[in-house]
Amino acid sequence: MAGHSKWANIQHRKGRQDKLRAKLFSKMAKEITVAAKMGDPDPEKNPRLRLAVKEAKSSSVPKDVITRAIDKATGGDTENYDEIRYEGYGPGGVAVIVEAMTDNRNRTASSVRSIFAKSGGNLGETGSVAFMFDRKGQVIYPAATGSADDLMMAAIEAGAEDVESDEESHVVWCADTDLSVVSNALEEQLGESETSKLVWRPTTTTELDLSGMQSLMKLLDALEDDDDVQNVTANFEASDDVMAQLDE
Repeated sequence: MAGHSKWANIQHRKGRQDKLRAKLFSKMAKEITVAAKMGDPDPEKNPRLRLAVKEAKSSSVPKDVITRAIDKATGGDTENYDEIRYEGYGPGGVAVIVEAMTDNRNRTASSVRSIFAKSGGNLGETGSVAFMFDRKGQVIYPAATGSADDLMMAAIEAGAEDVESDEESHVVWCADTDLSVVSNALEEQLGESETSKLVWRPTTTTELDLSGMQSLMKLLDALEDDDDVQNVTANFEASDDVMAQLDE
């Protein structure tokens, strides 16, 4: 979770990612393998694979790990993974979307349901919270890339919908179906981005105090620890003070 009050604090805390680097690499490798198996193993001919490889590189996944993940898809002995989305409510009524890849639906469903229950949340039906999010493409550049006006002009030319800039970064938003095109166009103008991926962008948020955030983090951390879970998104909002105390 980023340490500020904007909705971007639904993303993973960098410190947590660093601690779970091996697990993070494993999840990214799984996405690369599935993307390669579902389409062309050449990233230049497979938009989903290209984005997966780009995201892996931005997280410092070693090149040999990426190569092995692609080779695994063409080897014929790859597990068959189902992509499943779970939805529910966490502590404080925060909406949570869990994206998983699994070779055993029953195992994963049981695990996710148990995590929600133990963490004071409730797993709901598909569609129970998704209406509070939009599926969007997200491309992030560091603040040093240029001014907010520069990024806005580049984004407009690339076909993006919006840009949010602050002292740390420029977040470019686009339609989910346009992510590959927008990402490529921005890359030609601005160079390599920090990240380029599909995300769930909340249309409404729930603000939490420190106690609420501590309870919610137990749920989100437990979900992220599950080997079958790829991504976790929640529509919480918290003040800078609360986020600072949370990271102490």
